[in-house]
Amino acid sequence: MNTEFMLSLLLGAAAFMLFNTMARVRFFEGTLRSALDALDVIAEHIGKYNSRRYVNRIRRERIVRPKENLAAKYNRLVEGLILDLNLPFTLESFTSILAISFAVVVLVIVFYIRNVTLSVLIAVSLFIGLMTWFVMKSKAVKAERIENIMDAEDLICPLARDGVLVAIKKVVAAEEAISPNIRPYFQQFIDNVENNGYSFRQAMELLNRQLGPKFDNFARKAVIFEYNERKGMADIFLDIVDENAVLREINSRKDRIFRKMNRDFFLKTIIIILFYLYALSVDGFREFMMQTNLGKMINTAMISIICVSFARTQALQGNLGYGESRK
Repeated sequence: MNTEFMLSLLLGAAAFMLFNTMARVRFFEGTLRSALDALDVIAEHIGKYNSRRYVNRIRRERIVRPKENLAAKYNRLVEGLILDLNLPFTLESFTSILAISFAVVVLVIVFYIRNVTLSVLIAVSLFIGLMTWFVMKSKAVKAERIENIMDAEDLICPLARDGVLVAIKKVVAAEEAISPNIRPYFQQFIDNVENNGYSFRQAMELLNRQLGPKFDNFARKAVIFEYNERKGMADIFLDIVDENAVLREINSRKDRIFRKMNRDFFLKTIIIILFYLYALSVDGFREFMMQTNLGKMINTAMISIICVSFARTQALQGNLGYGESRK
């Protein structure tokens, strides 16, 4: 497009809008309403389809254990992200949004680089980076949750010699003793034992499932102490306080290492991007990178390397993740 054509197009659009305003013509009103109605119908059909898929998946998982394949790993990853980040989606709706977004991104990229294969590669790389960002946020939420659980354990354990239920009630009664993120679970535990007819073991097992593997050690010792209490046995809880102190030190060191890894990666990436943008100010380089097939392939490779490197960095941090007890 040359300057004259763009100027004529803009003047024509301005004149058309002025005519519609002065003559009070709603040229696009019916078209816009029809388009919105069509989008509503499409969204409704997608919602019903996802609801059916969700119900069928839950029924199938109750009968048959899913095989350990790529699809199962994806499902587990997405369900973990939805739970950790408190997203208002199901697995099926998240997948639908991801697929629609992927198609839109591919179309936008094709419009600029005129190459379907490279557009798909760029879109895949970008979505790998996006999913990795979600995973990074999820790990931060999990780390905070583990820290909150350790804080609660450190408060409950020294009081456990009077009984675990009594100790939990005392800590919950203190307004700011337990983080609001996990306080409802402890309150539910108290209600289950006192008002809902749960045995101590059943209520503790539910609390353990809600808080996750980090709470395994405390839950196991709490059940043993409740049903086999003997003189001096409450000291078993003090080991948890010592373990938490060691775990905090380990996690603190890991956190420093992870922050340095992320800082170095983002700093290097920013330097590369700034240098690339500066180089685009040279006419010959800009024409080569934006107009030639080789230049487009180099751009695709750069984006892919950055996104995959980001994913690799986070994967390494996941392999050395924050400590917690495993079943």
